[in-house]
Amino acid sequence: MSHHLDTPLAAQSGQLYLNDLFVFNGEQGTVFVMDVNSSVTRADIKRGFHAEARYEFKIHINGGELEELTYRVAFGEPDGQGKQELTLHALTGADARDDGATGTQLARGRTGEEVSGGNLRMWAGRITDPFYIDLDQLATVNDAFKNGAELDRSAWRPENAKNSFAGTTVDSIVLEVSRDEPMLGDGTRIGVWAATKLATDAGGWRQINRAGHPMMWPIFWPTDTDFSNPANVRHPCEDLRADGEEIASAVARVVAANGTAPDPQAYGWSVARAVYPDVLTYQVGTPANYGFATRNGRSMSDNPPEVMFSLVLNTGMTSGLTPDVTKDARSTTFPYVVPA
Repeated sequence: MSHHLDTPLAAQSGQLYLNDLFVFNGEQGTVFVMDVNSSVTRADIKRGFHAEARYEFKIHINGGELEELTYRVAFGEPDGQGKQELTLHALTGADARDDGATGTQLARGRTGEEVSGGNLRMWAGRITDPFYIDLDQLATVNDAFKNGAELDRSAWRPENAKNSFAGTTVDSIVLEVSRDEPMLGDGTRIGVWAATKLATDAGGWRQINRAGHPMMWPIFWPTDTDFSNPANVRHPCEDLRADGEEIASAVARVVAANGTAPDPQAYGWSVARAVYPDVLTYQVGTPANYGFATRNGRSMSDNPPEVMFSLVLNTGMTSGLTPDVTKDARSTTFPYVVPA
């Protein structure tokens, strides 16, 4: 090896940081999208997917505590044109939770090209980022959370909101699984989370980052740039026990300071139970909507900053932005993203 995979610096890569997770109904079945490696932080970011990592969609079936289906994607080194070979494996039952299991290879191909296999199709490559948020508004929310203080909106106006992600790109994995897949038939209730894992020097695998609900890291762990927070490596089934008190207390402090809940502690725990386990739930075959009244999957046009800010502050919050600001970053046909 040219470097030691177990060192902290090996893991501190945008290629392993999960920016977004989407789950929605597509042309042929259920669509799973994970985005990594945003260019929002710096212009010299290393493009593509980590060649010594795994990218996994973890799927729980009908309220199960543990995943029963995993789709695992791995990539090779970039060639002279920047293309990477990719493989997709499916693992079911106990194998879905076993890093040592190999599963069944379903597809093989290259980035930037549609890859098909059995009852699914996938695409991976660099895209225009469909996510939108005004980071100045996020900063005001972060300040309130950090200090358990009243939200100061004096320096931010919704009518002046700008999309801080305009012009940015991410590396995206898009997987569409046909309605013919028995485990993902219409009406099935699934819970989905994504994970990045890095090979270790000892030959095993180490979970580096994970994603379920949107906006969790930006709100609750905004300074976790080195993947040091324990939430990165644990399984969602451990969330409430391990971290429920921290989330509940943070929410209780901020709603108490803003006077938005008559019983701050009770409200804090209601939020902790709403976001934990940190899994994106979805009823297969239905329209996705991560909204105020319903959280059912997540489409690429949804506005999760509004939803999550309103949830944790217990008051209506507008982002000042609409889905139109990223309409050119979405498509109604496969692969649903717009290559950069």
